[in-house]
Amino acid sequence: MNEAIQFLIRHGYSVLFISVLVNTVGLPIPITPTLLLAGAMAGIGELNFALVLSASIIGSLLSDLFLYQMGRLLGSKVLSLLCRISLDPDSCVRRAKTIFAHYGARSLLVIKFIPGMNPFGPPLAGIFRMRLLRFVLFDGLGGLLWIVFFAGLGYQFSHQIEYIVARATRHGSWIGGIIPMIFATYIFWKYIQRRRFFHQVAVARISPEEVKHRLDTGEDLLILDLRSALEFDIEPHTIPGSFHLPIEQLEENHHKIPRDRDIILFCT
Repeated sequence: MNEAIQFLIRHGYSVLFISVLVNTVGLPIPITPTLLLAGAMAGIGELNFALVLSASIIGSLLSDLFLYQMGRLLGSKVLSLLCRISLDPDSCVRRAKTIFAHYGARSLLVIKFIPGMNPFGPPLAGIFRMRLLRFVLFDGLGGLLWIVFFAGLGYQFSHQIEYIVARATRHGSWIGGIIPMIFATYIFWKYIQRRRFFHQVAVARISPEEVKHRLDTGEDLLILDLRSALEFDIEPHTIPGSFHLPIEQLEENHHKIPRDRDIILFCT
């Protein structure tokens, strides 16, 4: 445990920069404890608080600019790629699109505070061709608020965190094993949930080829396009003859859906 603390003191800025960089891209790095610890170390004089903020903000802005450009170049494909990295594939993109649809550029001010949403704001800004200067302004301010909040919290309670770390150091031999075990258990459980979700999707899935064949043979099907208004704006093309009902309106408008034929849901 002492060796780990000394390593953080010697390489704290580099560790912080890389941690923020990869977390912002979507990898499951526990960034909040890292920011808290960095702020606490600045509070007791082991790190410089201004450099803690600088390293974090640069890492956040660089990765966000990368995702913004990927959104401009690849469109919605980049969201699918990020969703594969995420441990919550069933709702990550949908929630991010909902937030962005309601608040636009302002969503970049708060999206980093929402667990799992961090990677999706910048590519959405790129997909919708937000001007680069506007993106940098809102995303940079949002990143600054996020970093200052958690690093500042660590700075404010630096002595309490130092006490906790000191107590943990006395029992470093077993705590050093428990912390990675807890993190590994969390990742494993989220992975199991992810696989379970994909299995459910696979069981209920029908291929586009099969849908086309059934339509070509004259079968009376209802194709229900459940894409949100934002998703529809990204890709306005749909299956000919389909009925578009955004998923957020499904509960209040479900009575409009005919019940006299097979229904095939079109989500993305």
